Amino acid sequence: MICAACGEWADAPRVDGDVLVCGFCGHREPFARLPMFALTGPSGTGKSTVCRGLGALLGDHAVVVEQDVLWIGALRDPEDDYGAFRQTWLRMAAMINQNGRPTVLCGTVAPPQFEHRPERVLFADIHYLALVAEDDVLAKRLRARPAWRGWADEQRISDMLAFNSWIKTTVTEPPMRLLDTTSAAVQETTKAVADWILDLLKAR
Repeated sequence: MICAACGEWADAPRVDGDVLVCGFCGHREPFARLPMFALTGPSGTGKSTVCRGLGALLGDHAVVVEQDVLWIGALRDPEDDYGAFRQTWLRMAAMINQNGRPTVLCGTVAPPQFEHRPERVLFADIHYLALVAEDDVLAKRLRARPAWRGWADEQRISDMLAFNSWIKTTVTEPPMRLLDTTSAAVQETTKAVADWILDLLKAR
């Protein structure tokens, strides 16, 4: 984050309520610490498909973005559990939130990959909804994908099924809400996700 007063760059943002504080010169400026909504889950559960339909249902209540659009170049570096990718998205989402509407980020992420980053302070809350499916259905969906997506690799499918199981059995902080897409229609899942977001916004 770049300070508007002294121009210094902060790797670890500091906040005081709804105020962004420069760790170098002490400059303070208003900062909207809105929530973020993370639509996560294994590949093949429907995140990208749901993402395409969410905007129409949420209207001016939130901004929906697809995480994979920044899965490029140096941001694919696995160091620090893909730290550069995670931190870039947190900063991007925090800037989107300054327009007065919270960000809905659609893409695979586990709570520890966001909650332990210094940029986490830029949000009031991060809410997680994980799409899951039965293993046999998930594997079938992945095998049916176009060849360029690389799912002919059975080990990769096994790894994704393990992640599917991890999501279902692991208690994270904050917790992930689960939504099973095994037999649900896309429209049904999309509406359920939109309702989850809108309900949380109404409760604020």
